[in-house]
Amino acid sequence: MKTIVTSERYKKLARFLQENQQLFLDDWEEQIVVNEIEDDRDLIRKNGNLMYELTIKTISAPFPDSDLKFLACKVAQERLNANINIGEFVYNVNLGRSLIVKHVYCSGIDPIDLQPIIDIINRQFDLFCYYAVSRYTELKDQKLQEINYYISQTHKDRLAILGQMSSSFVHEFRNPLTSVMGFIRLLKSDYPDLPYLDVVSTELDQLKFRITQFLHTSKLNIVYDNKCENIPIKDLLTEVIDFLYPSIADGNIQVVSHIDARTTVYGDRNELKQVFLNVLMNAIDAVIENERKRCIAIDTLLGKEDIKIRISNNGMPINEEAVKIIFEPFYTTKKLGTGIGLYVCKNIIEKHNGSIRCMSDEDVTTFEITLPAN
Repeated sequence: MKTIVTSERYKKLARFLQENQQLFLDDWEEQIVVNEIEDDRDLIRKNGNLMYELTIKTISAPFPDSDLKFLACKVAQERLNANINIGEFVYNVNLGRSLIVKHVYCSGIDPIDLQPIIDIINRQFDLFCYYAVSRYTELKDQKLQEINYYISQTHKDRLAILGQMSSSFVHEFRNPLTSVMGFIRLLKSDYPDLPYLDVVSTELDQLKFRITQFLHTSKLNIVYDNKCENIPIKDLLTEVIDFLYPSIADGNIQVVSHIDARTTVYGDRNELKQVFLNVLMNAIDAVIENERKRCIAIDTLLGKEDIKIRISNNGMPINEEAVKIIFEPFYTTKKLGTGIGLYVCKNIIEKHNGSIRCMSDEDVTTFEITLPAN
């Protein structure tokens, strides 16, 4: 409930403040903090004048908070448009409060009678600051959301264009690759002792895997037919390790696994296989640079509601900043990396209602995949 001031002393004070309005504004303007490049001094003075007049009206008679709120929101919008720190505004408002109180004490009214008026002035300025800062924060958040939305949409548009280009480009590679792989199988059948066919076949399989990554990138937002099934994690990981065995043996890498045979997930076998392939291939690439013993560890942890699959390696650590953005498209820590693999992995895992994260220190780098327990 607003304080109604009817005393003649208060009316006398209101007249005193009106008579000294110009003096106050000059004094205030000399001391305020102003950005000479971005601030509009005339606008600041105008707003200061309006606030001063509102204070006089509040002292003279009951005054609705709506007018105070309107001015505060107006100032907040102006500060946002000028892209100026709200801290300067708060300082200038409180400077105005101090100067008004100083003028009040010079009015000749008994200081004892002035305390209720000082309380009214403080309330007025507190509300003004509250309304202005709240509105400024609200507007700033809206602006940031708009900027983030624009960046997100632009990013999606670029990905869509790249996806269309890569899809067309990759299909041109995939067709002859399929023919070559078919002829390799025929050669292995007709000439089982012909050397190097296994090596060629393995390299072609890995090339096909890379091509599939590009196709996944271009089709991430397409709804597929449901190909989900119950998948024993141990069988899937064993299949992936067997596929990568030539690279593991060639790099003299020790793979230690502790996989709970009971762990099963419900999902698309081919997609999850691609995730584990990608993470394990990255682990192999990481430890290859080691001069010390090269190790990759695979562990599973079965909880009540989810399954955690941890794939760790003792290769070079990933720095903290890189860990934060390692799942972003086209970001890579490799010299010849595409930056697509982990992005695809993240999307596949999230499609399966799971999550994937990276943790790295001086001793070990771990990728932890969490999936709903079946």
